Amino acid sequence: MTLLTTWPESGPETLVRRTSDPAEIAAALAPIGVRYEQWPVREDVPADADSDTVFAAYGAEIEKLNAEEGFTTVDVLGLHPSDDPEYPVKAKAARAKFLQEHTHDDDDEVRFFVSGSGIFYLHVGGEVHAVLCEKGDLLGVPRGTTHWFDMGTSPSFTAIRFFHEEDGWVGNFTGDRIADRFPDFDTIDAGYQRDRATA
Repeated sequence: MTLLTTWPESGPETLVRRTSDPAEIAAALAPIGVRYEQWPVREDVPADADSDTVFAAYGAEIEKLNAEEGFTTVDVLGLHPSDDPEYPVKAKAARAKFLQEHTHDDDDEVRFFVSGSGIFYLHVGGEVHAVLCEKGDLLGVPRGTTHWFDMGTSPSFTAIRFFHEEDGWVGNFTGDRIADRFPDFDTIDAGYQRDRATA
């Protein structure tokens, strides 16, 4: 299950949309060229599965998407809390890399969440769409779309990444501090979890 929250770009004081209905989310994102779909969840795949395990579990879906979109590179990125004393430093650095608004000139940003969660913030047409993706969600952000990504202060996710270009992830940062004006991952996720617990 995922959550879409939309506000005007001026700030989060006015709520335009908040929904966890997959059909509504897909319909709301389609006009801005964003692909949203859900793949079957493989419950037997560990949250911190290695690349070989992930590729084996989702091979059919990966092959189908590659055939449709012509991706040349597919990899698996994972970050989970651990006893490693370096985890806090790694987590902070990983979060900071994606947290400021940017675009990608030469590639789409396509991610499938094998486990965990993260939020893509899409800044398009005078609005900001916060898409909280969880296990089973695939999101495709078209090249040139202004956005940022927040994995939270304690990142925990495994995602399959798809690239058309062999260079992988290359961001062009706008320098706009818009991300500072909107609720972060921890705030949105905490509220979402409370709502689910009382539903």
